[in-house]
Amino acid sequence: MKGTVLGIEGTAWNLSAAIVNEKDVIAEVSDMYKPPTGGIHPREAAQHHAKYASYVVKGVLEEAKQKGLDASDIDAISFSQGPGLGACLRTVATAARMLAISLDVPLVGVNHCLAHVEVGRWKTPATDPVTLYVSGANSQVLAYRMGRYRVFGETLDIGLGNAFDKFARSAGLGHPGGPQIEQFARNASTYIPLPYVVKGMDLSFSGLSTAATAALKDNSMEDVCYSFQETAFAMVVEVTERALAHTGKNEVLLAGGVGANMRLREMLDIMCNERGANFYVPEKRFMGDNGAMIAYLGLLMYDSGNVIDVENSHVNPNFRPDDVDVTWIPRDLEEGMQS
Repeated sequence: MKGTVLGIEGTAWNLSAAIVNEKDVIAEVSDMYKPPTGGIHPREAAQHHAKYASYVVKGVLEEAKQKGLDASDIDAISFSQGPGLGACLRTVATAARMLAISLDVPLVGVNHCLAHVEVGRWKTPATDPVTLYVSGANSQVLAYRMGRYRVFGETLDIGLGNAFDKFARSAGLGHPGGPQIEQFARNASTYIPLPYVVKGMDLSFSGLSTAATAALKDNSMEDVCYSFQETAFAMVVEVTERALAHTGKNEVLLAGGVGANMRLREMLDIMCNERGANFYVPEKRFMGDNGAMIAYLGLLMYDSGNVIDVENSHVNPNFRPDDVDVTWIPRDLEEGMQS
């Protein structure tokens, strides 16, 4: 693999640009949208991204130049094509198109979910894992098979991170909710039974979040947060374990911002130890949304000839990871991964 790619991420909160090559992240600059109250407002987030797009792009180019890399050394521009908030995606896509045209380099449209998976494979020893991807809007269990990343289970309503945020808002906690829920959970004394909703290999978190809010009437914040965490994490670990058994793989990779939670990591580690599987987590900077993951998957796609014309670079807010033809894993490597 060879080349140098500048990638831009901006599906929701975080606007981030990074430049990578096959060895490492050369430069990265981010600016996060922070609403004054409540959750994300798509129009305001898009306005934030439009306001700071030139700042992050110029910043990452300047940082790279200080390390001896000029803009003319960039081989391609990649951007998060979806899934995500439409207004934010369109803003980032516009910036990427302009940059590709001005530098006269190819454009690469990246699936945001697969970028989480591939940056995890890049930054850990994982080669062919079952991936538990849990973020604000997305909760999926994925694994590679026969030219695509297959979804073995996913949320039927809201993502786990959004379920935490929904509860946090109703409980009067700040945003984001996940870190505060984790903190309260450490001081709990009692588990409160809450709805455990696994349907086949799929999950549902909306009712669980509502039930946790209702449980606050008769229970402490600490016990409710602990019970919410334990129930939700047991659900995703169950589906991950079943996917591991179904595929016959022996690695589990954790991806997405919710993966920063230490209790979730502990539960996955216990499950993997019991099954004789290896458990991998990239460093925290690669867990949440970041430009490096978009740039790295862009590099993989560019190197395999998977580029798009500007006129065909429309965004897709509902872009599924299993819709992507994985051109960057050669068939001979695939056979080695699955042996």
